[in-house]
Amino acid sequence: MPTVSVGRDRLFAALGKDYTREEFEDLCFSFGIELDDVTTEKAIIRKENHIELEADDDEEVIYKIETPANRYDLLCLEGLAQALRIFIKKQETPTYRLADIGKDKILKMNVKSETSQIRPFVVCAVLRGVTFDEARYNSFIDLQDKLHQNICRRRSLVAIGTHDLDTLQGPFTYEALSPMDINFVPLKQTKSFRSDELIQFYKSDLKLEKYLHLIESSPVFPVLYDSKRTVLSLPPIINGAHSAISLQTKNVFIECTATDLTKAKIVLNTMVTTFSEYCERKFEIEPVEVTYDNGESLIYPDLAVYDMEVPLSSINDIIGVSLELEEVTSLLNRMQLHAECSKCSNSQCLVKVHVPPTRSDVLHPCDIIEDVAIAYGYNNIPAKEPTWIKPLSSTELRDLLRTEIAMCGYTEVLTFALCSHKEHFAMLNRKDDHSTVIVGNPRSADSEVIRSSLMPGLLKTIASNKAYPKPIKIFELDDVTLRDETKDVGSSNRRHLAALYCGVSSEFELIHGLVDRIMEVMAVPFKPTGGNDGYHLETSDEPEFLPERRFSIICKGKHAGKFGIVHPKVMKNFGVTDPMSFVEIDIEALL
Repeated sequence: MPTVSVGRDRLFAALGKDYTREEFEDLCFSFGIELDDVTTEKAIIRKENHIELEADDDEEVIYKIETPANRYDLLCLEGLAQALRIFIKKQETPTYRLADIGKDKILKMNVKSETSQIRPFVVCAVLRGVTFDEARYNSFIDLQDKLHQNICRRRSLVAIGTHDLDTLQGPFTYEALSPMDINFVPLKQTKSFRSDELIQFYKSDLKLEKYLHLIESSPVFPVLYDSKRTVLSLPPIINGAHSAISLQTKNVFIECTATDLTKAKIVLNTMVTTFSEYCERKFEIEPVEVTYDNGESLIYPDLAVYDMEVPLSSINDIIGVSLELEEVTSLLNRMQLHAECSKCSNSQCLVKVHVPPTRSDVLHPCDIIEDVAIAYGYNNIPAKEPTWIKPLSSTELRDLLRTEIAMCGYTEVLTFALCSHKEHFAMLNRKDDHSTVIVGNPRSADSEVIRSSLMPGLLKTIASNKAYPKPIKIFELDDVTLRDETKDVGSSNRRHLAALYCGVSSEFELIHGLVDRIMEVMAVPFKPTGGNDGYHLETSDEPEFLPERRFSIICKGKHAGKFGIVHPKVMKNFGVTDPMSFVEIDIEALL
C-alpha cells in the first residue's frame, strides 16, 4: 500500500478545518484510508541518518497516510484533500475540460516509427497559467516520483517528463536514435554529454542507476526534441536541463513515454487533473496532438467520462443492506462518482454512474458497489453470514482436523511455502528427486524451491524457539506443491498435515498415538495385514529418520504418509539438540 506524507497544517488548511488526531483517524477510516504514522520532517531525516537528537517544538508535523494501491489520484496532498472535501460534502466533484483552441494552434508531437523498437507510445498535455509556490512545486515533483514507483513500475511501463514550455518551441518530435547521435545537458548538470557517456556517468548515481538497464542494451535510445532540436528528455532516465521547471514556471508541458499506452493515459490524466486546480482557468487542460508516421493522429489527454449502469438490487444484495435510490446516488457522489437513476420499473432499477478521469480504478460494477459500502460505512453494515456462501468440504475437513490435533495439545504454526534447496534436501539427508518445483528467479537463497514437504518449516520453527520450555508440540495443516505433468501449469497442490514433538526424549509413542487418532477421526480402520479398506504400517527407508524408528503409512493400498524419530544428523543441520519425532500425512490420500 503506498504511503503519502503530507504536512498536517497544510492538509487541514486545504480541508478548511482543524482535526484532532482521533477525529482525523476516524475520517480516514470512513473514507477507506489509514493514518499510518505521525512524525516530523526533521525526525525522518534524523532516523535516516541515525542521529539521536531531541525534537524541536517548531517542527512541522507530517502525517503519513496509507492509501489504496489503485487510487493514483490520492498520491499527493492535492488529490487527497480534494477527495476528502468531496467526501465530507464541502466540494462538488470538478468537471475537467479540454481548452477550446483551434487546430492550427494546437501543439503537436510527431512520433517517428523507430520508437517502436524501444518505447513506442507518447502522450502529452499542457497546463497553462500554473501558479507554483514551494509546497505546490514539491508536491508536483513528489507525485511524479510516487507514480514512477507505483503504476509506472519503476519507469519500465511509463516515464514522466515535465518541462517549462516557455523555454521550448513546438512542434515536438519523439525519436529513437543511436546513442552516439544524442548530445545534451542533463538535469542538474552544466556540461553536455553524449547519451552513451551519460549511461556510464549515471552508473554511480544511486537514484538513477536502477533505471539504466531499461535502455542500456538497446541499439537506439528514445529522445524528445523541440523544433530547434533542443532535447527535452532521454526517457526513462533524465530530462534536459534547458527545459527544467522552477517556481517561476507558468506553462508546463507534460509528456509520458511508455511501453503500455493504457497506463500512460492514466498517468497523464492523474498529473493534469490533480494540478489543473492551480491553473489560471481551473480544471482546464490544453490538449496536444500526437501524430504517427503511419498517419494516425490522436488528441491527449483523454478526459472522457466513462458511464456504467449497476442494478440497485445488486448493490443491496452484495452489501447486505436495503438502500433507496436517492441514498445510493448521494453516497456515490461523495466518492467522486456522479450517479443518477437510469431506468426504474417494477422489475429493476438501474443506477447510472458517470466515472470521471480521476477514477481509473473503477473498472467493474463491483468497484461501484465497493464505493457505496465505503461511503455507507462498513461499521454500519449489519454483521450476518451470507446464505449463499458455504465452506468447501475440504475446508470443513481441515477445520475438523485442526480442532482434533489442538485438543491433543499441539500448537498450530504457519510457515513459508518457499525454502532453500539445501534445507529441502541436503539438510534432511535427502537426494534431489526432482519432484519439487524450482523458482526460476528467486529473490534470495531462502526462496529457491516451493516446498513438497512441511518438515523443513517445522524444523526451522523449533530451531528458532530453542529457548522455549520443553516439550514443544507443534503442527501445520497446509498445502505443498509437487510437479505434475498432467496439469497445465506443470504442478499441483496437495493438502498435508505435519506434527512435531520436541522434548527431553523423542516420545515416539506420542507421535504414533497421534497417527492413530487422525485415522480414527478420518474413519480409516487399522488393518495389520493390509487391505484396501484400512491402513497399516510398513518399515520405511526415509533418510531423515533413525533406522528402525521410521515407518510408512499405507492407506487403501497407497502411500499416505510417514513418521519416525528425526535423525541426529538432521537435528544438527538445523541446530536443534533435543530429540524429536515427526509425522507427515497426505490428507487427500485418506479420502
